[in-house]
Order: sequence, then structure tokens, then C-alpha cells
Amino acid sequence: MAVASGTAALHLAVACLDLEPGDEIIMPTFTIISCALAAVYCGAVPRLVDADQRTWCMDTQAVRHAVGPRTRAIMPVHIYGHPVDMDPILDVAEEQGLTVIEDAAEAHGAEFAGRRAGGMGLAGAFSFYANKIITTGEGGMVTTNDPEFAAVARRLRDHAFSPERHFWHEYLGFNYRMTNLQAAVGLAQTERLDEILAARRRLRDAYDRGLRGVPGLVLPTEAPGVRNVFWMYALRVTPALGLGRDELRQELARRGVETRTFFVPMHLQPIYFEQFRGQRFPVAEALGASGLYLPTSEALDEADARWICDQIAELHEQASGRAA
Repeated sequence: MAVASGTAALHLAVACLDLEPGDEIIMPTFTIISCALAAVYCGAVPRLVDADQRTWCMDTQAVRHAVGPRTRAIMPVHIYGHPVDMDPILDVAEEQGLTVIEDAAEAHGAEFAGRRAGGMGLAGAFSFYANKIITTGEGGMVTTNDPEFAAVARRLRDHAFSPERHFWHEYLGFNYRMTNLQAAVGLAQTERLDEILAARRRLRDAYDRGLRGVPGLVLPTEAPGVRNVFWMYALRVTPALGLGRDELRQELARRGVETRTFFVPMHLQPIYFEQFRGQRFPVAEALGASGLYLPTSEALDEADARWICDQIAELHEQASGRAA
């Protein structure tokens, strides 16, 4: 079901669950705010868990401990294109009778154990925003293998028009339709998905080669049995680099290299700070404070990556020289 945005896809998927006010959805605190918004729009409550130290996706072991009497769903987020370890989540969901809605906004074509991201839960939500692997400028999609869920989602997406009578509405719906022009752009890019993903993996390899010898950087990983599509080449900055994350960003900007920081964890957002006051998620907090991503696009080639890596290596050497 093609929709107007990735946030609309998440909201539409959650709205199909017919939740009661106060029902909980387990989700990572280390993600974009759209995940929490989708729950809150439907009267549900986000139940946060920390991130995994290695993959930066949600800590799947924490999910089991987070299940409570009001838990109704789990929302794994395939962060920065790396798939979540889905088997423990699917096991908990089956044991507890919970629904799984995957946020695959950044994971077009990513795979876990041979299964595509967005195709393992009851539903998946994709984003086609301007910086996504496939883009329609704005846009999104809900995927499912459940015909009944799909029928409800299609109806809710289109003002909940009645199929029996024109301009007749028996329940609340949304105007979340995607335009034909956006769809045409997305379809053309979908035909090139394998080519786009191969280019991103080549860019990842070039960044890895150029940065592996630079102290103080934690490079992105790819867990066994998964296919990371590297929506963004994301890395962490540690003190051994000789300059902090924000200082590195400023220096790179002066040299014409745009970067962006990692997500600010949900529990630290001003809108949710009081709700989650006192809750600590140390891995997510460390990621939010130390992470950034470098320019990532299939339009960049190995020479571009090598030049960017050279700038970072030079900044490390300068910082080390000052410290000496």
C-alpha cells in the first residue's frame, strides 16, 4: 500500500491494530521520532529498549524483559540499513501473542537469514524520503502478507470510503495516498535497486579501506547472516581520534564535507523527557553523543570516498601533533 510518507506508513500500520488507549508498543529508544509518533497518534505508549552495542539496532534480549500486561506490539527498526536480529523478536511475539511491525524505512533490500526486511512481521513500513535508497521525494509504503490487514490498510489510507456506497464513512480514515507522479519515480528506481545497492556496498568498502587505520573510529558492522544495505555510512568517534565528534564535523564542513549526527534517543527528546524521566539507556546515549554519518550515495565513487578519508586522517594527525 503506497502512502504519502514513511511516518504515514508507520501510523497506518499501527492504526490497523485497533489498539486501546494505554496499550504499549516496544521499540528502540535509538531511532527517529516517527516510531513514537505512530504509537502516540493511536493512543498507544512507546515502551523503550536500549540498542545493541555492535549493530546499533534494538537490543533483542531487552525486548523479552520489556513485555508487560499492556504490550500489544513490537516495532523493530532496521537502523541505518542493518537488519535487526529478528528471530528472538518473532519468538517473543509468537509466545506472547504480539504483533510485529518492522520499520524498514532505511533498509530497502536488506536481508536477515535470507528474508527481506519489511517482510518478516505482520507488516513492514518503508520510507521513500529524499535521502532514502529509493526515493519519491516524499512517500512510503506498508507491506504485508495478510490479506485482511491489507484490506483494512487500503481502506484507512483512503478516507475509509465505504466500498458499498459513495461518500459513506463508517469509521475514521486518513488521506495518505501517494500521487501517480511519485509512484512513477519510485517504480523506475525500484528497477535499479540491485544496481543502487551494489554501488552503496562499493562505497562502504572504499570507506572501510580508507578509515580502518585511523585510530578512534568505530566503523559500521555487518553481523553474520545479514545483508546490510548501508543506507548511511555511519561511524562513532572515540577520544583516540584526538578531536570530538562535533569538532570533527566542523572541521570537515570547512573542507566541504557534509555530515550528520546520529539520532537523539527518544527518552532524551524534550517532548518525551518527562514521560521517560529516570530511564537510562547507556548504549543509545553513547551512540547519540558520538555518532555521525558520512556522505552516502550511489553517485559517489571510490575517489570521493578516498578524498574524504584523507581529510579525516589528516585531521587526526593534526590533532595528534597538537597533543604531542
